[in-house]
Amino acid sequence: MTDQPPVPEPTTRRRQFLGRLSLPERTFITDALRTETVGGMLLLGAAAIALIWANVWPDAYRSLLDYTVGPSAPLHLDLSLATWAKDGLLAVFFFVAGIELKREFVAGELRTPSAALLPVVAAVCGVALPAILFALVNSGSGGHPSGWAIPTATDIAFALGVLAVVGSHLPSALRAFLLTLAVVDDLIAILIIAIFYSHGIKFWALGLALAGLVLFWFLHRRGVHGWYIFVPLAVVTWALMHESGIHATVAGVAMGLMLRCHREGDEQHSPGEHIEHLVRPFSAGLAVPLFALFSAGVAISGPALREVFTQAAPIGIVIGLLVGKSVGVFGGTWLTARYTRAELNPQLKWADMVAVSVLAGIGFTVSLLISELAFPDDPTLASRAKTAVLLGSLICATVATVLLKLRNRHYRALCEEEDRDVDGDGVPDVYQADDPAWRARVGEDRHPGPEAAPEADREANRQSDPERGPGRSGRHS
Repeated sequence: MTDQPPVPEPTTRRRQFLGRLSLPERTFITDALRTETVGGMLLLGAAAIALIWANVWPDAYRSLLDYTVGPSAPLHLDLSLATWAKDGLLAVFFFVAGIELKREFVAGELRTPSAALLPVVAAVCGVALPAILFALVNSGSGGHPSGWAIPTATDIAFALGVLAVVGSHLPSALRAFLLTLAVVDDLIAILIIAIFYSHGIKFWALGLALAGLVLFWFLHRRGVHGWYIFVPLAVVTWALMHESGIHATVAGVAMGLMLRCHREGDEQHSPGEHIEHLVRPFSAGLAVPLFALFSAGVAISGPALREVFTQAAPIGIVIGLLVGKSVGVFGGTWLTARYTRAELNPQLKWADMVAVSVLAGIGFTVSLLISELAFPDDPTLASRAKTAVLLGSLICATVATVLLKLRNRHYRALCEEEDRDVDGDGVPDVYQADDPAWRARVGEDRHPGPEAAPEADREANRQSDPERGPGRSGRHS
């Protein structure tokens, strides 16, 4: 039983998507953003090392990728290091993604249909339009339509890393939008991998993997504790899923979704929150950067870059990331806000949404994974696809940085105005603007003083700029 009874939402007021969050949700999002930002920096560093290694010492890099470890019997786990990174380490990443999905649907912004509508539609449009553009570009005789899913994914760690570096004064609601969008995007990516990139299904292994998932769920629901039980069970279930032909990362997200993410009794943290807190540093700090180290190493040369802009598949990836993601996310957001009851936080501007929509075009971790899954029999084409992913993501990051810097400058000016204290009484003027006594006092102080004219000029400038009115606040982050 909880300490405080739940407070029902007013029925006469529309629920604003990304309005003021409860304190637990705000704390959760803040902690997640901090972790993802650090993970994004590590991800970028690992990718840079991989590119340097693959181009300066290509033979050594290829030998490392092809080095095989693991037992061949009974489940054919004698895998290359590149495969261990792709199928093993990313399973940890998807396990954390599964917990995030469960929490959003149980206690986050996606728990009510009215609040979930906008990010779900934006994410679906941000997946569908890049796939459509890729298919159109590759519809000719020289195209490779099997790579349609490569430009559909957003890399949340990379995107939040850019946002953290650029946006010191951007609204926290903008960060929350990107995080919520990425949660839905991850769910779609998981479904795409499970449905379209699984092959040669072995039903005996799949049945045993499903039995392992059921046992995992049963033990968890019965309140059984102990890593020495769940970690071996998770490894065996993952190995059986890998043997079945279903991509092994599906086992990770399935186990994440099975964890309970709501509190019971006098619990301070739900089991899902506790396990995520323990596993996330390993995922963001080791698993994903190592995957980038083993996957982002592609040859960068004049001919290679020329082929990116002359072959249908790489062109489709770049267009899908830059145009498809940006237009899809923004268009889905605008259409939903225009024709449904869903609405954005009124403190956000559509210019902010343009910038974050371009930022959503950064596809890295999952896009690199799908590049390998889409072209398993053509390493050269897979390498060109990875080059296109890196190039398209870099272009999106650059364009988004410029747009976000412009918006950051705007919000910095709002913050300075909010903190302004003309009379020096320790209370910002924005909180006293409606007080006649304060206006009279400030007016008297202005008139005789040497700063009267500059202050009057600033007041005139504010009145001429509709986005800098006294009623608006830039203190969001």
